[in-house]
Amino acid sequence: MLIQVPYDRAAAVRYAETWAMKRNPRFPNFDGMGGDCTNFASQCIYAGCRVMNYTRDTGWYCSSYSDRTASWSGVEFLHRFLVTNRSVGPYAEETDIGALRPGDLVQLGTSDGHFYHSPVVVSTEGGNILIAAHTFDALYRPLASYSFSALRCLHILGARRWG
Repeated sequence: MLIQVPYDRAAAVRYAETWAMKRNPRFPNFDGMGGDCTNFASQCIYAGCRVMNYTRDTGWYCSSYSDRTASWSGVEFLHRFLVTNRSVGPYAEETDIGALRPGDLVQLGTSDGHFYHSPVVVSTEGGNILIAAHTFDALYRPLASYSFSALRCLHILGARRWG
């Protein structure tokens, strides 16, 4: 039976604060392989839910460079996993920018709908969205300082595990 697991937003933000400007040696670093932003976003989400989905190909996990799913490190794949997941692991819904909370994600894209960056929200005080990210390392950077044509907001609702 699947059991609901609450999403610990404070733990996700603490993880982001600790690792935004450096790399956690427990996880691969994809800086030289197209970017590390979604890998970092997945690490933050994992810190907030402590559940991975080890379903090969369609799950969400990372054990090494060669033993991981595309959803762990790929922008579009992470989006698809989070908004369609009905099984083990985290799940999310697309929302508007005003509903974002610390621990959520934003994905930046082009006008033709290609999304290429997955920063993690670390603060929403005063309506000012501040993010943490890898690839172009950032911590408490205003979302408004980025140049993008499309924005996708992902509100993490929680996670599930077998129990």
